Amino acid sequence: MSNINYLEKLLSGVNVGWKAFGEIAKIQRGASPRPISKFITDDENGVPWIKIGDTKSGSKYVQTTAQKITKEGAKKSRILNPGDFIISNSMSFGRPYILNIKGAIHDGWASISEFGDALNSDFLYHYLASQSVQNYWLSKINSGSVSNLNVDIIKTLPIPIPCPSNPKKSLEIQGEIVRILDTFTELTAELTAELTAELTARKKQYNYYRDQLLRFDDGDVEWKTLEEIAHFQNAKAHERLVSPDGDVALLTSKFISTEGKSARFIKTEDVLTPALENDVAMVMSDLPNGRALAKTFFVDENGRYAANQRVCLLRVKDPSLYSHRFLHYMMNRNCQLLAYDNGMDQTHLKKDWILKVSIPLPPLAEQIRIVAILDNFDEMSRSIDDSLAKELVLRKKQYEYYRDLLLSFPKPEAV
Repeated sequence: MSNINYLEKLLSGVNVGWKAFGEIAKIQRGASPRPISKFITDDENGVPWIKIGDTKSGSKYVQTTAQKITKEGAKKSRILNPGDFIISNSMSFGRPYILNIKGAIHDGWASISEFGDALNSDFLYHYLASQSVQNYWLSKINSGSVSNLNVDIIKTLPIPIPCPSNPKKSLEIQGEIVRILDTFTELTAELTAELTAELTARKKQYNYYRDQLLRFDDGDVEWKTLEEIAHFQNAKAHERLVSPDGDVALLTSKFISTEGKSARFIKTEDVLTPALENDVAMVMSDLPNGRALAKTFFVDENGRYAANQRVCLLRVKDPSLYSHRFLHYMMNRNCQLLAYDNGMDQTHLKKDWILKVSIPLPPLAEQIRIVAILDNFDEMSRSIDDSLAKELVLRKKQYEYYRDLLLSFPKPEAV
């Protein structure tokens, strides 16, 4: 079935009317009382103060806010009710949100209200979030002298109204479109939950076996300090050398904590602390209770990475005695180093603390056996993680395809 036939079947032969947004809804810019600090309150009877930043990417609703303002301040702002819309007119402009609370809005928002007789709010949400509407905002801004999405532009947006002569029938058609699109959203949420649960279970399993495999009793193996096993090298700062044309990944705490998903690059000729093949890079500084402190990254190739400040490089002195990757697993989030995190202050691991860490020295063959098992678990976890990310991208594309299909109403040339 072609796209046009599918939409025609849904419309059942009814016509589609188009109206400027400003004709069917009340559209206003928010307002901020000045100075705002005078009106911020801890009073539980205060009015929720909805600022830019109180919304979450990917969320459909505004449900809570971090601050409240006095009723006097709210009167100087713009008060909205549950079911009303807000749209950012500057940062990430055009992203719509539905209010689930009554609140006052900052002047960085535009408000949309009083459209209930003509539009289903969820239908309006899907339409405002569509690519065609985002393209419309861009075309208006790029063709004029304005740099933001002002109220006058929002009022001009053409809004499709199926079967405008029969409001009841119109809302039924809008409701059916919403049902289909919400089904895709729900299926995506269910699949995400299933894959996330699988990933969590695999990581718990991995952590359990890792702890078992890396647990040695004092009498079973010889113990050494890290200083006896590996060389230590502190890294230098590279921030000013970051380049969009770089070809060497910078080993930062963010790079290591995201396992390479968040990367910045520098040019080969600008490398100050090269990371060599088989080096173990380790994060030395992190926020309280952070997930990056003492996290390690194994360098598998020369010339690909450079270590940044607050990251050190550990290099095995004698590979015939100690496996490079076994050192990586032994030092990764090592509990002796995590003990320096007091949960209140940023932790900066000192060189002496790191070099005094006690590590076991099992036979090299046993080290290699343990590494093979842990590498396999690592690969399984990474595979599930990648599958989750790919599936979410596919589901998002599927939703966007059907959203644009279901909202591609026939438009007269005059509109």
